[in-house]
Amino acid sequence: MVRSMYSFLAEHWKSPDTTFTSSYKQRLIQWRKEGSFVRVDKPLRIDRARALGYKAKQGYVIVRARVRRGGLRKPDIRGGRKPSKRGIAKITPAKSTQRIAEERTARRYPNLEVLNSYWVGEDGKYHYYEVILVDPHHPVIKNDPKINWISSNKHKGRAFRGLTSAGKKGRGLRNKGKGAEKVRPSIRAHEGKGK
Repeated sequence: MVRSMYSFLAEHWKSPDTTFTSSYKQRLIQWRKEGSFVRVDKPLRIDRARALGYKAKQGYVIVRARVRRGGLRKPDIRGGRKPSKRGIAKITPAKSTQRIAEERTARRYPNLEVLNSYWVGEDGKYHYYEVILVDPHHPVIKNDPKINWISSNKHKGRAFRGLTSAGKKGRGLRNKGKGAEKVRPSIRAHEGKGK
């Protein structure tokens, strides 16, 4: 079977070259010098962007977002404590860094809606994601039957409500069948209905 260009790109991104002279490593050095949100002309991973709904047309915006790695930073307490009860180490957020990146980008660009996002790199300090944003008021978006659903008011704040791909994963909506840790909606959520 003939493989597409996108399949080769996807395979390359599964294990990027991380040697110091590689373009991937040089890119990370440059990104660290830049801001937390950088609007880019075109997606770095075109295969992933298109799979998540990106189209090279007006109304679509790509932003590279940066989120710090590691657990939450808690201020050290002044009073006496048993060291294990200080509560400053090993405290992690309930959300993935990808969801945090989507939410921060949505706050930074309040007139746009987050469609989806994907990983583009990480160094010792940060995770980097490219976030696909859509302008729901753009005439090109309103006239496209495949994406004009996002112009409706009921799709406002998708990133904050966990409606993106990363959001659904974090809410446990991907687990299906036997052996899954959690299947939603749960049985308890529907108790008493239909009686």
